[in-house]
Amino acid sequence: MTTAASNRVKVRIRCRRCGEKFILRGRRDKGRIDTGFRQCLCDNTEDFEIDEHWE
Repeated sequence: MTTAASNRVKVRIRCRRCGEKFILRGRRDKGRIDTGFRQCLCDNTEDFEIDEHWE
């Protein structure tokens, strides 16, 4: 059994259009990571570089 804390990951998101960086915490659920992030400040919704780090 896994705990909620073990499903948490730190995610670094970098926008490939404007270069803005975001560091968020998310949860791994069914093979995906949900951080609630939807779009960059430049209205980009698709072109990101995403790195995850386990906490």
